[in-house]
Amino acid sequence: MNLDFSITPKQRLFIETDAFEVLYGGAAGGGKTFVQALDALLYALKYQGSRQLILRRTYKELERSMVPQTLALYPARVARYNASRHVWTVGRSTIEMGYIATEGDVQQYQSAEYDVIRFDEMTHFTDTQYKYMISRVRGVNPFPKHVKCTANPGSVGHQNAKERFIDIGAPMQVHACEGGGRLFIPAKLEDNPFLMESDPQYEERLKNLPHDIYMALREGNWDYYVGQYFTEFKREKHVVWPFEIPDYWRRYVAIDYGLDMLAAYWIAVDEADNAVVYREVYEPNLIIPEAAKRLREANGDEYITAWFAPKDLWNRRQETGQSAADIFAEEGVYLDQVSNGRVHGWYELKRRLQPVRDEFGVVKPRLRFFSTCTNLIRTLPALQHDEKHPNDCATEPHEITHAPDAIRYFCDGCPLPASVPGMRDEDYLSYEEEFADVMDY
Repeated sequence: MNLDFSITPKQRLFIETDAFEVLYGGAAGGGKTFVQALDALLYALKYQGSRQLILRRTYKELERSMVPQTLALYPARVARYNASRHVWTVGRSTIEMGYIATEGDVQQYQSAEYDVIRFDEMTHFTDTQYKYMISRVRGVNPFPKHVKCTANPGSVGHQNAKERFIDIGAPMQVHACEGGGRLFIPAKLEDNPFLMESDPQYEERLKNLPHDIYMALREGNWDYYVGQYFTEFKREKHVVWPFEIPDYWRRYVAIDYGLDMLAAYWIAVDEADNAVVYREVYEPNLIIPEAAKRLREANGDEYITAWFAPKDLWNRRQETGQSAADIFAEEGVYLDQVSNGRVHGWYELKRRLQPVRDEFGVVKPRLRFFSTCTNLIRTLPALQHDEKHPNDCATEPHEITHAPDAIRYFCDGCPLPASVPGMRDEDYLSYEEEFADVMDY
């Protein structure tokens, strides 16, 4: 059977690759939805009896994008669409249209088996949703198994996509990873000459967008994305190699505690109110005595000016009359309560991330991070604006909020800068004493 379609070299690679996981994405207008729909049809025709699933967050999103794309693309002589079941039948093969709006929605696929699962806009799905659905790619038939994704930078799954596909190595080549090979195919507007020819003003309209959104949608730059809260964060400016911290710098610890995660950070502040995060503890499933022991072990004999923690740790439990802060104190960790004003804390963190010029003319941010604080560096740039409260950060996905919340408590605690130790009279050497070994009397 002959099907006459024009495709680009990158779209051909997406269709023909043997990699288990594939992401075709980046800039808007790169022909992602088209190639996802076409690849599903070609796979269904080639592997008769196969089962595929195309996912969006909601059926409304499917009806705006993938459904009209497939209806326009699939010839009636080879494919039939059941609108009530949202399923294409291609001979003995099926292409199912599905949705995952909430974390619980993955359970509807608990016993399902698919040869290929396709995430149309992968970044709209959380890390948990994506990883669960990978487990549904299985079966005893000999058909090749794939997870094929398309996406633009941004939304709740941005960090997951970046870590799985962009940060692992160079694009356009398959990288061996746990679970199978992964391939990232960067999509640019220039890769879709069909759109540029049919709508030459599309690129000009993109230029009207704010800079960060333009960089994400036009350039496909994964360091920018739509909805990112801390656009100030730049890895090359804020992440530094560990260095020896002067003894006189004030030291603070900020913690975010829950049974699901203990996120604790040691921060040193110099005399000019510049701060560096130099130590990280990021561990789940620790009850309070275990968490306190872990903090004491990590701290050693360092003197800490204050241990900042949110005020909800002072809520007393009805059954015991004790608060979490009380139990920490019994274990030798004495916490200092901060106001937990979310927006104020985030704004103060934004201020510290802004680069400023110091007394020597060097421009650098007031808050930097040792490269060893990997979870903080991973999660801080992944925070998004809350859709209902745009001045606040979104609280989902929850896993990425622990480390930034801890740093927010540090900012909200109004830490004091260090005091430069004064020199005593006996610390000063006279001119003659300092140069006695070189002077000839």
